[in-house]
Amino acid sequence: MNTAKLIARILLLAMAAATLACNNDVNRSASPVLLTLSSEQVINVWDLAPGAQNCDQAVVNVTMTSILKNASEVDQRFNEVRLDRFRISYVRTDGGTLVPAPFVRSMNATIAPGNSATFGSFPVVLADAMTQAPFVSLLPGNGGRDPETGRQIIRMDVVMDVFGETLAGANVSSRVRFPLDFCYGCGGCS
Repeated sequence: MNTAKLIARILLLAMAAATLACNNDVNRSASPVLLTLSSEQVINVWDLAPGAQNCDQAVVNVTMTSILKNASEVDQRFNEVRLDRFRISYVRTDGGTLVPAPFVRSMNATIAPGNSATFGSFPVVLADAMTQAPFVSLLPGNGGRDPETGRQIIRMDVVMDVFGETLAGANVSSRVRFPLDFCYGCGGCS
């Protein structure tokens, strides 16, 4: 038997063993709860001009829901979810590539098993990001246009990842993504 056939058989056996060892059933994963996030957007356009109207309100309200994977369990005390941090990152949707630096912030919230909680005061962009790329190019003194797209509006999705664990110590996380446009002097936040 040649070496290539021997290697192919060994790889085939290894893949078969890995397939048998894996269990793709979501109900058998480590955490007894599934954390879901949904968003209700308050602001779709963020005007970067100083004093722009309506820019002091929350950008998005995020509802976090703890769903029990096995509701027939008698003791649910340790399935309460404690959320301890969130990460904000960005994805350009307008063809550009420059995005603000992602950041992580701590939070302190708990959600009882099978319940939801809504939060609306998450920062989605840090204040110093407004003086850096890609936003600084939108300032009138810097040309008022994104150099990558030539447009006066920067379009991106804000990606929010939330992390925590159940009181029993099982890790939970979830993600929500929502669009947000940035401009300068475009009539306020709306």
